Amino acid sequence: MIYAKTEVGQQLFKQRDPILSPRQRSAFILFDGRRNLEEVLRSTAALGITLSDVQHLVASGVLAPVSAPVPETRLEPAPTEAQEVVIDLPLPGLDEAQARSPRQRYTDAYPIAVALTASLGLRGFRLNLAVEGAGNLEELRAVAPRIREAVGPAAFAPLERALQG
Repeated sequence: MIYAKTEVGQQLFKQRDPILSPRQRSAFILFDGRRNLEEVLRSTAALGITLSDVQHLVASGVLAPVSAPVPETRLEPAPTEAQEVVIDLPLPGLDEAQARSPRQRYTDAYPIAVALTASLGLRGFRLNLAVEGAGNLEELRAVAPRIREAVGPAAFAPLERALQG
């Protein structure tokens, strides 16, 4: 069986709705209307994705079966140095930043890291999984050098500021 994302599913994914667990979000990304269920389950086996997870996604209306594979769409090329994607979210002033707890720094940095890795498309899929697996500030800091390498220093700057303590 081949499944594709629904519009509702895409909205819930963008809103980081809790109906999708982090594991299910990882599987959701792979349902593109071309891969069959077995391929996706094989690709996400290491994450512990099961048929019941997929059934939950279908029952929740975020995935729908397709009768034929969705035609290939042209992907935009990854940004070059000249076209670098810069995501700049406001952060507290320097004095406030110094007083932020590790939990607050993680809370500030996590959405920036997710946005940066999501901007990489399929090229950043594994990096996005690493970010979603980071449950605290130290784990997110461990992934940060890989993000910097993937997006470049200019795009990485807001994340670097958020991680600073």
